[in-house]
Amino acid sequence: MIPAAFAIPGDIDLPTGGYTYDRRVLALLPSFGVAARHVALPGSFPEPTPGDLAVTAGILSAVAPGEPLIIDGLAYGAMPADLIKDLRAPIIALVHHPLCLEAGLAEPRRRQLYASEKAALALARRIVTVSRATAETLASDFGVPASQMTVAEPGTDRADRAAGGNRPLRLLAVGSVVPRKAYDILVCALAPLKDHDWRLSIVGATDRSTEALAALHAAMRDTGLADRVTIAGPVNQDALAEHYAAADAFLMPSLYEGYGMVLAEAMARGLPIVCTTGGAAADTAPDDAAIKVPPGDAGALSAAIGRVLSDASLRRSMSDASWAAGQKLPGWGDTAGKIAAVIKEVAG
Repeated sequence: MIPAAFAIPGDIDLPTGGYTYDRRVLALLPSFGVAARHVALPGSFPEPTPGDLAVTAGILSAVAPGEPLIIDGLAYGAMPADLIKDLRAPIIALVHHPLCLEAGLAEPRRRQLYASEKAALALARRIVTVSRATAETLASDFGVPASQMTVAEPGTDRADRAAGGNRPLRLLAVGSVVPRKAYDILVCALAPLKDHDWRLSIVGATDRSTEALAALHAAMRDTGLADRVTIAGPVNQDALAEHYAAADAFLMPSLYEGYGMVLAEAMARGLPIVCTTGGAAADTAPDDAAIKVPPGDAGALSAAIGRVLSDASLRRSMSDASWAAGQKLPGWGDTAGKIAAVIKEVAG
């Protein structure tokens, strides 16, 4: 067994795509000959306090020289270059998506994060990204050589196909309520579709951004859709599976996605999809399974959802394409195997 450390900020048990990725990979790496241990970092990243940076430096400095150190990008991109240079272990950076592309950032902070992440990536021995689109962004915008990167797409668990055929039609969106998910835009897009019989459930953490949650509630109030939109909050995996099973269509209005794990989860159930082209989302779902619109365009999003709501034949054909694509998605063993290969290469 090759020893390795996997440094992850915050609570790894939180139900987000990034933490799910980390948990599943950690659990499977031993199957590929890597004895990976979880190294917990402060939860303030990507906005660490000076005290938390000092704690982080102490924790990571304790990793033995020569032991591969995987650092989740939520922390790594916000680490000062001087802190990274002092580490003795060879670093593998895991990038879900560039921190500077998070929506809602003030321009000075966006520039600061870009500079920080670019400097940090230059110090990593190898970089793992979760999608080809993220790898292309790192190459074009951050100057990372393609030869230094490995794409390890998230795995997807097999699931039963959603039955559909509900009245009213059940629409589902999954993801934390943060500015990047653009749920206020989704509600505004649904406002012209009141004549259709539908209900929307939004599943995901509601404590990440008071600004985004306030904007969502304001949109529900201003459009008069409060009785049609349910903010379900965070749920466990069994409850999330029930939401997917009960849905007729899946909606993802995100401004940017590093991969879009929820799209893969929707395809695993054969759900018709309406999503944006933000980041990797356009690549994750095939064109015959998803209607794709530009991010932030409420009018285009409304028109796309309207097509799905009004055409049962279209829903069926999109569902068939989604189900077929879902059966070809990689499993978590594929993901962990690719990362294990990088760890072994770095370990020499």
